[in-house]
Formats: sequence, structure tokens, C-alpha cells
Amino acid sequence: MRIFRYLTSDVLTHTLAVALVLFVVVFSGRFIRYLAEAAAGDITADILLPVMLYRLPSFFELILPLSLFIGILLAFGRLYSESEMVVLKACGISPQRLGGYILVPALCVACIVGLLSLSLAPEGSARARALLETPKTADSLQLLASGRFKKQRGGRLVSYAENIDEQGVMQNVFVAERDHDDPEMIITLAESGEIVLDSATGRRYLELRNGTRHRGRPGAANYEVVTFMRLGELIPEEEGSARSTPRTDSIPTAELLRRDDPKARGTLWWRVSLPVIVPILAFIAVALSKTDARRGRYARIGPALLIFLVYFVALTQSRTVIEAGGSPVPMLLSHATFAALALVLIYWEDLTSQLRRGKRG
Repeated sequence: MRIFRYLTSDVLTHTLAVALVLFVVVFSGRFIRYLAEAAAGDITADILLPVMLYRLPSFFELILPLSLFIGILLAFGRLYSESEMVVLKACGISPQRLGGYILVPALCVACIVGLLSLSLAPEGSARARALLETPKTADSLQLLASGRFKKQRGGRLVSYAENIDEQGVMQNVFVAERDHDDPEMIITLAESGEIVLDSATGRRYLELRNGTRHRGRPGAANYEVVTFMRLGELIPEEEGSARSTPRTDSIPTAELLRRDDPKARGTLWWRVSLPVIVPILAFIAVALSKTDARRGRYARIGPALLIFLVYFVALTQSRTVIEAGGSPVPMLLSHATFAALALVLIYWEDLTSQLRRGKRG
């Protein structure tokens, strides 16, 4: 029992330290990106911190499995490099028994990750999306600064709104845009406009009302003029922006279970997979942590992280397959493959010793 408490305390201490470092890196990187969007006018600054706080569970559902993985490697690597593991082996502690000791904290972390991925992260994503989809924050075209001309897309789009009310409805709207290396310009004038959300797709549109659109090349006479009562233009979402997360990530797990569309199935399988990978990665880390004083405790960090990366990419690609209408078999095979790898690595010494005995016999 003392050995179990000692190992568990050491592993959890390293896990918390790694989680703190990863959290600072991820949080600061995402915060800087969102801060740049707020400075550019894509989102309002007053919702920046609430959006980040609501998305904390989404950060930790990915940080905790990696933190436990690295924490086991560091904790057990120290035991090997300082020859403490030699003493434990002399006391009859085998790699399989070490895996049994680590299974308890791994299952605790898996339960926390399951709570985050199945409940807290979807709820936080839904609250963050609700903030981002309000009229006063749905401003990808930077039209919410009334009375000022705004540039976007490297100066290829200029917009202006004379006045904007509390509901986000713009009055006397002007939009000028052109494509790369194309002298043709598109100038749109409208009496009013607002940002509308398509509830079916989750995409946002700039809807202009009662206006005219002029298309042509400056200096030429062949101008095209179109009068419209209502005109909608899709607002593109940049990759990595605050609004670029999949819409299904904010759907509660209970509702995903009732849905039958591919994207909902892919999101559901992904949420279930996150807690499943925790014990598998824990066993792999126990097996890969073996080192000695000469190589040091960090000798196996590189190969271990490569295995983690391959596992994570395999799950990500499997989710893409499911969301495209495919079968969940690739995701199940990914879990089964790495679970088999974990068992082989744990029993590697026994397998090699049996092979040697067989050759001698």
C-alpha cells in the first residue's frame, strides 16, 4: 500500500505540473488569437474572457490525457534513472503490477475526462456560441463600428454603416469589394442590413435590404447595376477563429444519441473516445518509461510523444470518416491496435524471455 501511495502521488504530481504548463501554453495561444480578432473588430472585447472561460473544459479534455501520459513517463523515468525501480523489482514489483498500480489514477483521470467531454465541454461550447452569435458580436465584416469606414481582407473589402441600433440593425450600409488582381469592383448600397444566422447550417450571412449593387471596372462603360429588396452574402469563417469550432461540439450528448446524421455520430464517437484513451496511454507510458542512469529520465519522451501523435491522428481521421457517413470501425480498430500495443509492451520482457527459453530448448 505504501508503494501504491508513493507511485500514485509521484505520478499525479508530475501530471498536475505538466497539465499546468500545457494549459498556460494552450490558453495563452488561444487568448492571443482571440485578442487579435477583438482588435480587428471580429468579436467584441467584452465577451472575450467569458468565451475563454466557457471553453476551458474543451481545453482540459485534451490536456489531461497528454498530461497523464507525460507525467507517468517523467515519474517512472526518474525511478529508473535513480535506481529506485531496481529496489522495487527486488521487492517483486513487476511491470504488470506497476500497470495495476497506475490503473487506479488513470481511471480517475478517465472519469474526469469523460465528465468534461460528455457534459461540461458541450455545455461550455454552447454558452460560448450563444455569446458569439448575438447580433452585437456577429461581426465578421466589421460593420458594427458605426460612422467609420473599415478595411478587411487586406484592403480588398471596405464597409461603412451610418448607424447601428441596439439590435444590431445597420442603416445606410456601403460595401465595396474586389478580388485578387482583378480591377473589377463590386459596390453595394443598402438602406439597412444585419447579420442573420442560418439555424440549419450554423452559417452566418450579411443580409442587406432595399439597395443596389454596382459591378464593373473603373473607367469602363459596361457597368452592371442590380436593384434588390433583399441580398444575402455568406460571411466566411477563418480557420482557428473563435467561431470556427464545429457546431456539433455544442450539442448535448443526450441529443447526439437521438440524432442519426453522420456529423452527430462522429462527434459522439469522439467524445466517448477521449476517456477511453487514458488507460491505454497509461499502460504505454509505463512500458516506455524504462531507462537507466546513463540515458536519463527523458530518453523515451520522443518515441512516446510520436506514439501519442499517431494515436491522436488516427482518432481524428476516424472521426472524419464517420462524419463523412462512414463506419466507426476505423476508430474501434485504432483503440484496439494501441491497446494491443500497450499489452505487448507491458509483457515484452516475459515474451522475450519465453522466446529465449524456446530457442535454448
